[in-house]
Amino acid sequence: MAFIEIKGLHKWFGSFHVLRGITEQVEQGEVLVICGPSGSGKSTLIRCVNRLEEYQKGTIHFDGRDIHDPGLDVNSLRAEIGIVFQQFNLYPHLTVLKNVTLAPIKVRGVPRAEAEENGLALLERVGIHDQAHKYPAELSGGQQQRVAIARALAMKPKAMLFDEPTSALDPEMINEVLNVMKDLARDGMTMLCVTHEMGFAREVADRVIFMDAGEVLEQAPPQEFFSNPKHERTKLFLKEIL
Repeated sequence: MAFIEIKGLHKWFGSFHVLRGITEQVEQGEVLVICGPSGSGKSTLIRCVNRLEEYQKGTIHFDGRDIHDPGLDVNSLRAEIGIVFQQFNLYPHLTVLKNVTLAPIKVRGVPRAEAEENGLALLERVGIHDQAHKYPAELSGGQQQRVAIARALAMKPKAMLFDEPTSALDPEMINEVLNVMKDLARDGMTMLCVTHEMGFAREVADRVIFMDAGEVLEQAPPQEFFSNPKHERTKLFLKEIL
């Protein structure tokens, strides 16, 4: 079984059929980039993987376990699958370091001193060690997003989900976040990335999938995906964004 295995996944919001029978698998250490137009179901798909969205039909297995197993603790699942959103969702009243250490202390029971040592090491890894004692409002958007990545990594997840992590950023801040994501990919992190950053997809992805209207229309390694797309809808999408 693959590390993440999605079979026959269907999701409705009321009468809107947002995911239509998605079947995908992601191997451990694989970087999967998911692209497609707005409303195609990309974000909903990755949010189903850590049960931020519930689905009505199909199965998802993560690391050999059915994520809908009644005996599975959802909080322990989410501790193993980090997620970084479009908006940074940092606690404004806590310092950067406290944002990063809160979940390991509260959820994993890590002693404060150890959590702070790990937190400082992660902030150094994402290039903002010197901002540890500032508050989110004192940081740029790119810095806040790097704090959000450090916060997700502080739980020592087995996989990371990225939901358009650069789309709320000014253009000059995008690369500083993408560089952190590239480092994670090089270190072997399993990653599912919803993004329109096609340069990142070319450089880092093992595979790119294209979604439209709740279905996967095309998937291929990046070189093939960009140089020789097969589906007409993919061709049109790439023509518009490249």
